[in-house]
Amino acid sequence: MSKTVKSWLTLGVLTLIWGSSYILIKRGLVAFNPYQVAALRVGIAAVAFFPFFLIKRKEVRWEDWKYLAVVGLIGTGIPSFLFPLAQTEISSSLTGVLSTLTPIFTLILAVLFFSVKVKKRNVSGVVIGLAGAVALMIFGKSAFEGGNNWYSLLIVVGCLCYAMSVNTVKAGLQNLNPITLSSAAFALLLPFAIFGFWWTDVPTTLQTHPEGWISLAYIAGLSLAGTFFASVLFFWLVQLTNAVFASTVAYLMPIVAIGLGALDGEMITAWHFGGMGLILFGVYLARE
Repeated sequence: MSKTVKSWLTLGVLTLIWGSSYILIKRGLVAFNPYQVAALRVGIAAVAFFPFFLIKRKEVRWEDWKYLAVVGLIGTGIPSFLFPLAQTEISSSLTGVLSTLTPIFTLILAVLFFSVKVKKRNVSGVVIGLAGAVALMIFGKSAFEGGNNWYSLLIVVGCLCYAMSVNTVKAGLQNLNPITLSSAAFALLLPFAIFGFWWTDVPTTLQTHPEGWISLAYIAGLSLAGTFFASVLFFWLVQLTNAVFASTVAYLMPIVAIGLGALDGEMITAWHFGGMGLILFGVYLARE
């Protein structure tokens, strides 16, 4: 299988997984507060990764840990809290659309702080993809009604964290395979997740809330698929292509979000298809 085919297939799988994650967060918030969702999401993934860390830990050099701290704490820990907190006030569809800011932040940080030179077609791809996302936001507004839109700023900060993480992987962690990289990054988060599990009193919610176990099942799916499995795929995609192309998964996620909205009875118009077309064309241009 060629590098091009591998990169596109991986991007497609990530799109489906992460495009569905906002619905899973929404279901998790039925019983748990945002702090509990974050602790459970990170904790379940960290526990799943820990056996791999024990096996692979000798592959990690001392100088790698400063980069792993950025990937773990900034690229995973902070967004895991920001996204569920934002979704207490904004819809999962709007969250998915706002995630399209990740590629533009990735490009900006790559140029400003990581001395990365980008091609004109990469810049064009980011701009065109962003235009498609804006079209979805404006003309698909029926999916985004209600709540306090100021909470959207939390998603913006989360996207900036993701952008810092993906550039760090490309710049400083090319020597680690994706499983080693992911397991080491989550090993750093495990103590925080354990503290969060205790501090937010997750067991009491499970015992007292009538939908506690159902919400836990959704969060477990979010953690194992959207965090454990997808993290390995994403880091592999960054190493296989470039930070900008890998981050364009954020441009494709709104398509899944809008599609799930349609299955839930939301209206899909020609504007939606136009926006999706621009996004797909932008992703094509942004690839290496």
